[in-house]
Amino acid sequence: MINRIRDIRKQKGMTLADVAAACEPPTTAQTIGRLETGMRNLSLVWMNRIAAALDVEPELLLRSEDSEPPRIVAVLGDQGAEAARNPVEPMLPHTLSTDAPWLVLVVEASCGEYRAGDQVWLRQYPPEDAPRLMNRDVLAPRPGGRFAFGRLIDRDGDRIALLPPSSGQRQVVVEHPAWLAVAEMLVRKL
Repeated sequence: MINRIRDIRKQKGMTLADVAAACEPPTTAQTIGRLETGMRNLSLVWMNRIAAALDVEPELLLRSEDSEPPRIVAVLGDQGAEAARNPVEPMLPHTLSTDAPWLVLVVEASCGEYRAGDQVWLRQYPPEDAPRLMNRDVLAPRPGGRFAFGRLIDRDGDRIALLPPSSGQRQVVVEHPAWLAVAEMLVRKL
């Protein structure tokens, strides 16, 4: 079984020693190196320890030998598209950070910059985080199982104001939202 420990570790900017120290209980960098290169058997116990150290789900550490993984083949820079300098297996952003739960908003009808069929992936935060979410698109729960979505433009105590994405709509005020979810990723079929 091929593992993805090295790819995940490098994308998180961690060294072998960092992962070893983050394991519970701590281990050595040499042991982590042997596990990621396959020189040592990756047991379920080790998978759980390393996954916790990398802050990912254990199943992300494994890759099927039968399926071809997506590859980063080029980088777009100032001079145009160039070959990738180091071969790395990409991972979706939501697999790299698990600090807050993901929510998904599906767009049924185009409004503003959002098109029908879009998926807006949002991270859920407590309402106290509203000041750092200003001028970002957020989803907020409302009474009766309803929601409000739009640009967070104001916060006054336990009340927030959102500007809907469609032009010509009035701001929506939400009293005492239980949480806020900020848009972090847009998935759109081309």
